[in-house]
Amino acid sequence: MVVTGGSSGIGKSFIELCGKLHAGLTVCNLSRRDPGKIFSGKRLNHFPCDLSRSAEVERVAGALGEFLQREVPAGRVLLINNSGFGAYGAFPEPNLAHQLEMIDVNVRAVVDLTGRLLPLLRERGGAIVNVASTAAFQPTAWMATYGATKAFLLHWSLALNEELRGRGVRTLAVCPGPTTTEFGRRAGLKPGSAPPMLSMTSEEVVGISLRALAAGRSQVVTGWKNKSYVAVSSRLPKPVAARVGAKVLAQLRLKKVGR
Repeated sequence: MVVTGGSSGIGKSFIELCGKLHAGLTVCNLSRRDPGKIFSGKRLNHFPCDLSRSAEVERVAGALGEFLQREVPAGRVLLINNSGFGAYGAFPEPNLAHQLEMIDVNVRAVVDLTGRLLPLLRERGGAIVNVASTAAFQPTAWMATYGATKAFLLHWSLALNEELRGRGVRTLAVCPGPTTTEFGRRAGLKPGSAPPMLSMTSEEVVGISLRALAAGRSQVVTGWKNKSYVAVSSRLPKPVAARVGAKVLAQLRLKKVGR
């Protein structure tokens, strides 16, 4: 299993749950932080990588391919593109560099890493899990760039799944809603910005995701409340959805964002 951002949040839960389901699983984590302080065992391998830098993605993809061919020469491959972050505020807050880095991590790194590992996936078989968001289903004022990156990831994943149909590789787009991870803090939101009744734990998100993967699905929205929200928002005309979403997200700006 190859996962990005496995040192915390949803990525960490993927490693934990998959490790419980498959005791002999070899895990390769790509992130800045080493999850070795959290996890123990010789089968967890950390590849330091700043996913916002294309040169580092190219370097680590080559090292990862060599490692898998040498240490795990057979078996299916599960690639989980989990790393991503957001920003809350009027574009380009907090600054343009942050917005561009978001595009690099949420979009470019996913396409780059997947493209470099796809020959190995086709050779061995396996699956690609891309962690998108319920923000992918409508324009998200006050989180404009973030929502757009997740919309790209959702549509790209579904299209890629069709291209790979019958070739031994599947793609699953996971669309969680508010999740109790470090995402909100990095985006500039105070703890509790999302109502507790709408939030899910990363463990719940991962459990739903793995069941969807086992069922052969290409898309999953986690939780019935998120499904209900998506069912409504995705059917509204885009200008209307943008206006409604702006009013909802503006409440976070007025009440919950630290200054």
